[in-house]
Amino acid sequence: MKALTLSDIAEIVGGELHLADPLLVVRGSVALDSRDVVPGGLFAAFDGAQVDGHKFAAAAVAAGASAVLASRPVPAPAVLVPDVRAALARLAHHQLADGRTAADGDPLVIGITGSFGKTTTKDLLAAILENEAPTVGTAGSFNNELGLPLTVLRADEATRYLVLEMGAARAGDLSYLTSIAPPRIGVVLAVGNAHVETFVAGAGPDAVTTSDPLDLVAEAKAELVQALPAGSAGGVAVLNADDPRVVAMAAQTDAEVVWFSRDHAHGDDHGHGRDRQTVISAVDERLMQGKPVFTLKTPDGEALVHLSLLGSHQVGNALAAAAVAWKLGIGTDRIAAALSATGPRSDSRLAVRTRDTDKVTVVDDAYNAFPESMAAALYATWALAADDSRRVVGVLGEMVAQGADSAARHRQIGTLAADLGFAALVVVDGPDTEFYDGTGPVALADAARERGPGMVVQRARDADEALALVRELIRPDDVVLVKGSHDLGLNAVAEALIGGG
Repeated sequence: MKALTLSDIAEIVGGELHLADPLLVVRGSVALDSRDVVPGGLFAAFDGAQVDGHKFAAAAVAAGASAVLASRPVPAPAVLVPDVRAALARLAHHQLADGRTAADGDPLVIGITGSFGKTTTKDLLAAILENEAPTVGTAGSFNNELGLPLTVLRADEATRYLVLEMGAARAGDLSYLTSIAPPRIGVVLAVGNAHVETFVAGAGPDAVTTSDPLDLVAEAKAELVQALPAGSAGGVAVLNADDPRVVAMAAQTDAEVVWFSRDHAHGDDHGHGRDRQTVISAVDERLMQGKPVFTLKTPDGEALVHLSLLGSHQVGNALAAAAVAWKLGIGTDRIAAALSATGPRSDSRLAVRTRDTDKVTVVDDAYNAFPESMAAALYATWALAADDSRRVVGVLGEMVAQGADSAARHRQIGTLAADLGFAALVVVDGPDTEFYDGTGPVALADAARERGPGMVVQRARDADEALALVRELIRPDDVVLVKGSHDLGLNAVAEALIGGG
C-alpha cells in the first residue's frame, strides 16, 4: 500500500490509536493471516466463525507488521475501529483517489466481471500488462467485499495498472465494489447460471415471478458498466458481442465500447450502432493437444496466438484481455506473445498435470462448478484426450446454487459426459447446506447411466470416498477430470491423485 502514518490511517478509517506511535509509517500490504504479514504492513484482525484474529495480533507484530487493524484492544500497536471490513474498504478507496486515471501515481483500475471466465481473463490481462508497467492483479478469486480491498492495498506508488476481478452473488454487490475501487475500464464477459439461486433469492418473490433468472443476473452484472465514467472522460466498456444480455449493456453506459467476439457472423453489425469497428476477434481457431490456436485480429493488425490453457472456451477470455490491452495502446504482436506465454496462474482452473509412474493425466478444475463451466471442462478434457484416443474418467461434484432447475441442469451434464464418451464417472454429493439440495448428483448419475449404458457411474458422499472410488477406476494413460463446487474440497482429490496415485 502507499505509505501512511498510523495517525493518517486512523483518520481515514475513523478509528482510534491504541498503544501506537501516531507517526509510525505503514508501507506494506494488509494480511488476514499472521503468517502472511510483510515487514511494515498491516494485520487485519477479524472475528471469524472459527478463528479470532485478535488472538494473533501480537504474533503478527512480532513477525513484522507495523500495527493491527482491530475491533477491540489487543496487546499490540493498533487502530481500533467498529468494523474491520468497512475500515479496509475505506482505506482502499482512499488509496485509489478516484482510481480512474494513472496520473499522479494513481493506478488505472480495470474491473472484470461475468458469470464465468473472470479469473482466467484477469490472469491473462495481468500477464500482458506486467510486461508494460508495474501491475497488481487479484490473487486467485479474491473478488468479494473483503478480497477486493486487500488487492487494492497491495498496490503502491509505483503501480500503474490495477486489475480487479469483481464477483457478484446478488444485486448491489458490484455497485459496492465499484464504490471502493471506481474503474476506468470495465469488462463484462458473460451472463450465465453461476450462483443463480442467490440472485433469485436476493430479488424477492415479486421479481422472480416476472423475470427470467438470467435477466436478474444481467441486471447485477450491468452495475459495472454503469459505474464507468463517460467516454469523454476516458471510460471504456469492454463487452462480449456474442452474449445478447451483455450486448444490451452498451445502452446502460456512456463509456466508449470496445467489443470482442468469436462469432464472425456478427461482423460489424452489433452494438446498437456504437463503435462498430472496434472489434477484437479470433479467426482460424483450432485445438492442439486440447489448447487453442488462433489468429488474433485487432484494428491494428493480426498475430498468431498459441494459448497455454486448456479448452476452446479460453479464446473468449483471451479476446477480452486482448481488447483491454489493445485499448491501452499495446501492439497486437506484443499482446499475442504475452497470451501465448501465459499458463494457468490460479489454482484448480483446468490445471493439467501428468503422473510419471503411469502417465495418468489429471485435470484439476475443482475451484467451482455451474452448468457453463462444467460443460466447458468436459469438452476441454475430452479434446485433450481425443488426440491420443485416451480414456476419460470424471470426478464431478454437485453444482452450487442452481435453485429449482438444479436437477435438470445436472441431468444435462450427465448426458453430455455420456455423449462425449467418458468411460467412468464418480459423482460427488455436495455438503448439507442451503445451496446444495441433493437432487443434483442423483440426476447427473441417472442421466449418465441412461445415456451411456456401458459407462461406469458411481456415487460418493464426499471427497475422501470419491478418491477411493476413482483410484479403483483409473488405468494407465487415462485422463481424469476433477470438477466441482469449491465447498466439496475436490482439489484435494486432484492433489492426491498427482501426489500419491
